[in-house]
Amino acid sequence: MKVLVIAEHDNTKIAGATLNAVGAAQQFGAEVQVLVAGCDSAAAANEAAALAGVAGVVSVNAPYYRDQPVENLAVLVAGLVRNEGFTAVLAGGTSFGKNLAPRIAALLDVAPVSDVVSIAGVGRYVRPIYAGNVMVSVESDEPVQVLTVRTTAFAAASAGGAAAVREVVAGEDLAVSRLVGREISKSERPELATARIVVSGGRGLGSGDKYREVLEPLADRLGAALGASRAAVDAGYVPNDYQVGQTGKIVAPDLYVAVGISGAIQHLAGMKDSKVIVAINKDPDAPIFQVADFGLVGDLFETIPQLVDGLGANQ
Repeated sequence: MKVLVIAEHDNTKIAGATLNAVGAAQQFGAEVQVLVAGCDSAAAANEAAALAGVAGVVSVNAPYYRDQPVENLAVLVAGLVRNEGFTAVLAGGTSFGKNLAPRIAALLDVAPVSDVVSIAGVGRYVRPIYAGNVMVSVESDEPVQVLTVRTTAFAAASAGGAAAVREVVAGEDLAVSRLVGREISKSERPELATARIVVSGGRGLGSGDKYREVLEPLADRLGAALGASRAAVDAGYVPNDYQVGQTGKIVAPDLYVAVGISGAIQHLAGMKDSKVIVAINKDPDAPIFQVADFGLVGDLFETIPQLVDGLGANQ
């Protein structure tokens, strides 16, 4: 059995989600290969080859793979599966993986399985349903298993490998889409999806100015990433990439601090696997308190500055 992991990368560095996907692929107990399709992506291919547990790296380079258009990648992967006999294809459960995996499955005429959190063997998985409130065992008898995996459920692959990198002829350029532009938010804070500590704000903060005024000092004290509920994002307090929840990013930090977040089921689906959850809300009946390890009922505009001062005094 051979498993193919599709690398998400920027032609220089492998994305963190791919490291988790490699960790998930190793649960099959089979040969794991990584596909790095890009343009001038030798650095990314070499990084993949250095991952422990990777048996080989398939490198494909062409100008039309530079921005990783999913239409071209799906055709490439489907061809590799048919020609080289891969029995499983994995991608991280990011927007990239969720966009790509169904296209691959359609070309192979199989049913994909999304958001896998546990792999018991070929065709035997566990995945969440009903916004994460129920875990269901799934059995698939498809000849090729196409999966997206929840990155927070699997340990990331570490360095320590020395796999060979082999070049493969590029697939067809369908030329059905092109990247017009990309806006990348830059921050010195930890990346939200992989941060050990996350401070999230909700609609209770009232405005984007108050979000920054109240939460940034707390995040600075804790060395935390900043997140938000969908309500805060929809209200324009912060950009979309701050969103934590079922339709945002799934996080599982060591500490999650929810400030002014009521705790809608869609938000809980994205953060309830956090090791320690602290909730601060003026409504004692807010659903967030049902999943919180520690809860503080109070006015966040008073309690957060006091908490920041207290943290400063203890340093």
